[in-house]
Amino acid sequence: MTIHPAKTRLAAGLLLASAAAQSGEPIAIESLARVPDIQSVSMSSDGKNLVAIVALPGSNNQETGLAVWNLDNLDAGSKITPSGDRMKFIGASAMKADRVLVIGRQEWTGQLGGCGEGKTSGATKTFVSKAYLTDTTQKKFEEAFADNTRKLGVSEDIQRCLEIAGTASLVNRLPLDPDNVIINQISGVSLSGNYYLYNLRTGATKMLFKSGGRSTPGLFNPRDGELLTRTQLEPIGSGEYEQRILIRNAKTGEFEEHAQLTTKLSGRNTVDIVGIDETSGKFYILTDQWSDRVQAWMYDPLEMKYESEPLLSHPKYSIARLILGTQPSNFNKVLGYAIGGPDIETTYVEPRVQGINATLQKAFPGQTVSLDGYNDDMSRVLFSTESAQAAPSYHVLIDKKRIVTLGSQRPWIDGKQIGEQRWVTYPARDGLEIPAILDLPAGWKQGDGPLPTIIHPHGGPWARDYAGWDGSGWVPFLTSRGYAVLRPQYRGSNGLGRKLWLAGDAQWGQSMQDDKDDGAAWLVKQGIADPQRLAIFGYSYGGFAAAAAAVRPNSPYQCAISGAPVTDLAKIGMSWSDNRLQRILQGNTVKGMDPMQNTAKAGIPVLLYVGDRDVRTPAFHAKGFFDAIKGNVPAKFELIADMPHSMPWYPRHQEQTLGLIEEFLRKDCGPGGL
Repeated sequence: MTIHPAKTRLAAGLLLASAAAQSGEPIAIESLARVPDIQSVSMSSDGKNLVAIVALPGSNNQETGLAVWNLDNLDAGSKITPSGDRMKFIGASAMKADRVLVIGRQEWTGQLGGCGEGKTSGATKTFVSKAYLTDTTQKKFEEAFADNTRKLGVSEDIQRCLEIAGTASLVNRLPLDPDNVIINQISGVSLSGNYYLYNLRTGATKMLFKSGGRSTPGLFNPRDGELLTRTQLEPIGSGEYEQRILIRNAKTGEFEEHAQLTTKLSGRNTVDIVGIDETSGKFYILTDQWSDRVQAWMYDPLEMKYESEPLLSHPKYSIARLILGTQPSNFNKVLGYAIGGPDIETTYVEPRVQGINATLQKAFPGQTVSLDGYNDDMSRVLFSTESAQAAPSYHVLIDKKRIVTLGSQRPWIDGKQIGEQRWVTYPARDGLEIPAILDLPAGWKQGDGPLPTIIHPHGGPWARDYAGWDGSGWVPFLTSRGYAVLRPQYRGSNGLGRKLWLAGDAQWGQSMQDDKDDGAAWLVKQGIADPQRLAIFGYSYGGFAAAAAAVRPNSPYQCAISGAPVTDLAKIGMSWSDNRLQRILQGNTVKGMDPMQNTAKAGIPVLLYVGDRDVRTPAFHAKGFFDAIKGNVPAKFELIADMPHSMPWYPRHQEQTLGLIEEFLRKDCGPGGL
């Protein structure tokens, strides 16, 4: 990797977004396609350094660079190292000992031999991502935590797999240890994960845990790295497994099973041990064993039982996480918690943090403030702000009185071009309540007349959408062009209760699809959507939903836009994830109406697009569906050169796909366009 350090100046004070266009104008495609000015921002735990991925100066926001600030001399600006010619920086994290972890990604074409996602034979076009370690001088980059020892008896295919995929990852930062972190290193012989204490200064390692085929580590003691819990999966017949959590007995050192923490894998219960109260020895556990939503409980390992009441619960949403202190003055103390509601809503209970958060909320009204890092005396606090109308901005609070703004992801976008966002619920035809995010064009109000509307299901499907800024850019792109956008959290979505999640099993293209159509009908009834101007657009699983909509009878949509879809369920059921049990668990739920078996029923125009480096939903899905329906309905197919499945994409990828969507909606979506 060629290193060309450069300097850039830091803008101080509160950042004011500059408007690239007058309110009411569509947001330009180029505004959403450009590399963000700044992203992936973090602060070292000692408060000495800031790290971020930035748009490389002089590249017109086409290339990325790694930026490092010295917080003792913040006004001097950052030192920037450009991405290499092939390996592009996409993420970074400030570590201790003046070390920096950076993620790079590059195009790669070759024989995967079944390694990760991709074909088992022949050449595959894909991307390779790897983690690198450097220091604040950025003079030398080495593969992070790599095991470079010679592996006797390992086949060439496995060696190539390890080289392509990387061999190690960061597990725990051990915030009080000045030198060590915990890493997971893949064994070249068994391909199992070995967990080590890793010295960032010397590279020395110490074995902590050797995982087996069904045994994985759980909670490491955040003070010294000792393994406190582990998880064991055991078959119990008929394709069923039990997930058993074992806790180390402090007196004997042996791991013991705890019956109250054992669940069936098919039930998909959350049992997540997230910390330990050092005073009582009790564990903090996030679980939905006793509720449809995840609650926070205290568990006594000596008594082998939960306390009688949850520590934290919410009547409508899950507890997303507990916020535990990471500095000497507050280490392992509960500072606050986060609720997984429409957005991640954080509440602080520790007075010092609570006071700082309240002050910043007042300074940035109408925006969500997130505390992203701080030093022990909180004289340096990294925080970010965002809203549905404003992309994330990053700031540092100095000595509790001065705010220095590092920058915004997209300062050139005028928030007035982006309309109102609402969290809504509507009834599905069987009575199940479906949550959704509704985005409306700027200036529209009830009574102005119904709008052209896009139903926009998320990918996954085991995922969910959050309110706030849409990082994909699809929602502001559409609303600034006058469309209403509904993102249904249809059955099969997770994070919003087990009932909603499990209700999607084996319902692809069936009741999961009804939920999208019922959302469209509800919008029409509310006077928001024009029933003659409805479309569906989704990507990945959302692309499946769009393809399914095209072949279902009595479609409410004038057209469908299907990005990187799965269209052939027979070819995907057991083919995803590197984890065998995950493939079985999720694969068994991929059943329902198969679009490829129903192409003769296609009844509306369809646009399909996919990247030629997409190995998650390979192009044969979109192309095969296109070939089968093109004689029946107006259809378009576009293969995007060098585009992978997941963002970040190259700016040209976003420009090309947004251009396709814009033109198709305007010209080809039903009679006269949408």
